[in-house]
Order: sequence, then structure tokens, then C-alpha cells
Amino acid sequence: MDLLRLITRAEGEEEAPPACVVSNDYDGRLGLRISALFVIWIGSTLGANFPVFANRHRALGVPGWVFFVTKFFGSGVIIATAFIHLLSPASDALRDPCLTGPITEYDWVSGIALMTIFALFFIELMAMRYATFSQGEHDPNATHDKSLDILEDAKNIPGEDHLGHTRDHSASDEMVAGIIPETYSAQVTAIFILEFGVIFHSIFIGLTLAVSGEEFRTLYIVLVFHQTFEGLGLGSRLALIPWPKSKRWTPYFLATAYGLSTPIAIAIGLGVRESYSPGSATSLIVNGVFDSVSAGILIYTGLVELMAHEFIFSATMRRAPIRKVLFAFGTMCLGAGLMALLGKWA
Repeated sequence: MDLLRLITRAEGEEEAPPACVVSNDYDGRLGLRISALFVIWIGSTLGANFPVFANRHRALGVPGWVFFVTKFFGSGVIIATAFIHLLSPASDALRDPCLTGPITEYDWVSGIALMTIFALFFIELMAMRYATFSQGEHDPNATHDKSLDILEDAKNIPGEDHLGHTRDHSASDEMVAGIIPETYSAQVTAIFILEFGVIFHSIFIGLTLAVSGEEFRTLYIVLVFHQTFEGLGLGSRLALIPWPKSKRWTPYFLATAYGLSTPIAIAIGLGVRESYSPGSATSLIVNGVFDSVSAGILIYTGLVELMAHEFIFSATMRRAPIRKVLFAFGTMCLGAGLMALLGKWA
């Protein structure tokens, strides 16, 4: 009789969730971890600054096709980062078996990413209508995307902006604004949003690398390529914006801030290596929420600002030979494919 009651009670009780991990896998090798700080800093900083510097200093002799390849390769990297390196880890974090409460009762990863996308659309919509950012599109000293110079000779053509309003564009107007002359404010807003997304992502992977265990060597190698490729993606977008002369140092500042984000996070992680636990409930929730926000940012940026604007709404690409369009598409797929492959290890 007692045995029957025990069996009935066991069937009626829910299995208690496992306890969250309150430690990390740090296993020494401090010198190697410190070297990762400098190697990743150099790789990511060079990757982010090179497109801007080379685009402004054509005397270096960098061929025009290098900018073309970097731009579309970087677009693929950003899109793959959103899906492979942000959505998936966010889902793993917020669905960890040790978590309990409301966080487990809804698919918050998709929900947060969805809310982020709508919020970004509203911000950009308002920026296009009201923001000025010094009206860089009318600044004769503003830089422009010189990689477009290799595609077409300047000539007047009729075209449409990405809102579908038909108007006449001259090639010089298009180049001064990067691609679409009306959207300088939106371009600046979009690049700051993109910067926010990649920096938060970089901070969390830096913390993870600092306290990782036996997989540290693999993560080290993968993250060097990961951050360099992501830097190229960010740098190629910074190089496209027609920064006015008064803001000519802004792209370098943004690129350098990205380059410093992961090294600073590694340094912080090493400093708190005795107490930081990436598997704790708080760390899982914070990491999952910010990865979801960053995923929404990069999904919006990748699909709207990069794929749609660069291929569908770009007058230059509409006039380009089909082989050039296919080459750009293939380059973007290559960037996405390589970044997705890195997701196997990090």
C-alpha cells in the first residue's frame, strides 16, 4: 500500500528543473587569453577601418573591384551573423532547462526580434522625415561611395527611390548620397543601429571567450576570423555614407569602437573569471535578450538596408550587366556561407 502511494505521488509530481551552473570552465592559459585580446583587436580594427581608409585614399592603388567585393561580402557576413550567431545562441540561452518562470512560457527570442524590427522601422521612418544630421547630402565636401565609379559612367537617367516615387536622378546626385540622395539621414541612423547591434554581440562573445574551457583554442581561432569578417561588413557600410567634412572622423571612430568592444570584454571577463558564470540564470537571460535584440537589428539591416537597397532599389544595379549582378549576389552568398560555417564552432 505504501509502495502504491509512493508511485502515485511520483507520477503526480513534476520533475524539478536542473540547477543553473554557477561557475565557468576557465582552465588557466592566461597568457594565451591575453594574446587573444590583442590579436582580435588588431584583426577587427583593421577589418573595420580598411574599407573606409582605402576608399578615401585611392592613391594607395587599391583596385575598384576590391571595394565592390568587400561591400557585398560584408553584407552576407552581417546577414549570416543575425541568423547563425545571434538567433541560435539566444534561443539556446532562453530555453535553457534551468530557467523557470515567465521567460519559459513564450518564445521570447522571436518576439524580441520582431519587436526590434518594428521599432527600427519606426525609427528610420521618423529619421527620414525629420532628422537632418547636418544635411550631409548637400555638403560638397562629403565623401561618396567610389566603388560605384567602376560600374557606370555618369549620365542622367530617370529612376525611382525606395519609396516608389518616380523622379529624375543624375549620376552625380546618386554618388553624392551613396545610392539614394534623399536618405542621408536614414543612412546615418541605420549605421548607428548596426553599430549598436554588432558591439553588443561582440561584448558577449568576448566574455564567453575569456572564461571558456577546453574549447578555448578553437574559439580563439574562429573568433579572429569572425570579428575580422564582421569588421569588413561594418567598415564597408561606413565607407558608403557621404560623411560631411565636419564629420570626416566619425567612421574611423565607429570602426575603432567596434574593434575595441571584444578586447575590452575579454579583459573584463579575465578580471572577473573567478566569479563570472555564463551559465547562471541572470547571465542566460541577459545574454539571450541582448542577442535577440541584436538579431532583430541585423536582420532588419541585412534584409532592408543591404539586400533590398543594394539590389532591388539601386538604380546602379538595375543598369548593371547581369554578370555583375550575379557576381555581387555570389559574393554576398560567399560571405554568408563562410560566416555560417564558422557557426559550427562559435
